[in-house]
Amino acid sequence: MPPQEKEMPDNNDASRWDRVRRRLRAEVGEDVYSSWFARMEMEVCGAESVRLSVPTRFLRNWIQSHYAERLLTLWKSESPAVKKIDLVVRSSVSRAGFSNNTMNTPAKPSVVLRGNGQGRLPAQPSGPLSMRSDKSGSSPLDPRLTFSTFLVGRSNALAHAAARQVVEAEAGTAARFNPLYIYASVGLGKTHLLQAIAWAGETNGRRVSYLTAEKFMYGFVAALKNQSAIAFKEALRGIDVLVIDDLQFLQGKTVQQEFCHTLNALIDAGRQVVVAADRAPPELETLEERVRSRLAGGLVVEIGPLEEALRLSILEARIAAIKAEHPDFDVPQSVVNHVAHQVTQNGRDLDGAVTRLLAHNQLSNRPVTVELADEVIRDLVRPSDPRRIRVEDILRIVAKHYGVTRSDLLSSRRTANVVRPRQIAMYLAKTLTLRSLPEIGRRFGGRDHTTVLHAVRKIDANVAADKALAEEVEVLKRLLLEA
Repeated sequence: MPPQEKEMPDNNDASRWDRVRRRLRAEVGEDVYSSWFARMEMEVCGAESVRLSVPTRFLRNWIQSHYAERLLTLWKSESPAVKKIDLVVRSSVSRAGFSNNTMNTPAKPSVVLRGNGQGRLPAQPSGPLSMRSDKSGSSPLDPRLTFSTFLVGRSNALAHAAARQVVEAEAGTAARFNPLYIYASVGLGKTHLLQAIAWAGETNGRRVSYLTAEKFMYGFVAALKNQSAIAFKEALRGIDVLVIDDLQFLQGKTVQQEFCHTLNALIDAGRQVVVAADRAPPELETLEERVRSRLAGGLVVEIGPLEEALRLSILEARIAAIKAEHPDFDVPQSVVNHVAHQVTQNGRDLDGAVTRLLAHNQLSNRPVTVELADEVIRDLVRPSDPRRIRVEDILRIVAKHYGVTRSDLLSSRRTANVVRPRQIAMYLAKTLTLRSLPEIGRRFGGRDHTTVLHAVRKIDANVAADKALAEEVEVLKRLLLEA
């Protein structure tokens, strides 16, 4: 081993550590070993304990959670007296305290690894363990969220193909889909795809920064307070791929302006930008128009509701992963099919269903049956939601029905042939969507919420008194539901 600025183990200890590492490498394979264990070092080897160190807290936590038992077993095979392994983050080890083979202030172990269960290796990224530390303050990545663990179905095939195109593009070539904008409801895989892009990009030697909108806001505000805004901007503009998650939470005029400047700078320089949110760009009412326009100018892809075949695949993958730790967890195929048919909302509900089945099976010793499944997933079985109607759909259909343009509805024109359709459109937006009055006002040309309220009340009263108008509104509702 190369010389280290720490208390060096004697030759026998070094030989034991070398054998442990060789056996670990042989067991997990070169790719996994290089990703997760190559930077692990031995600090001190005592009679009954061994202290190992790693460079990051993320790495320490992962090894502690998934490989405690195996590490201890490997050490016991070399030194049967070893009872525990202390795993510390190297930054917490006072290197300045090493002098003449003594430690002035021993570092307190951050985590103690005691053999407490069978270590299990989850799906691994083949690249680095975490994003590089930079002034942009990248958000942490989940090592399970890679392309290899993303299940593809009809509802997400286009989003998956676009994401793969982003990471497989050769370095230095112009981005084909820029920005790539992915939107979907919760639990349908947006974050999984974005983190997969970040993992794969780093593996391919691209400089990637993965940020949630909240992290972007926090980083920019902190940079302003610390008078390091220029460094923050330079860090973002110097990357190859910027990945922003949960854009719907981006708030604040100054923050949005900086995001817009960053977006423009990266796209104009041919750098890739990938964004995810819970709705399409035109529906992000809290964002400035120029930001929405720039986002809509790229490839906008929706991940739809999970079809039953994909739900079935997700359930089978989750159950297979659990069986690796609980071999006696037996779920008949009839139960898997039943749950896939009943739980239709999102992947998180499917995870919850499997967790509940496991808990009842393990804690109550009850066999997994269709009857048990019905009992534990009762609150996860929801009636099918009606089609989600968007303000954009209302504007389009109302404009076509009354022979006016979308621009007319958003304008300040006060002619009778425009005012009535505009008021009806506002009424439909209030009754058929979850948008608030201020949000609807913003979508209708930046009007005040009191204007929307007046329109809603007027149409509501007229519908009650005018049968012809009531039938007309019902026709528009059917058109929207069938569109």
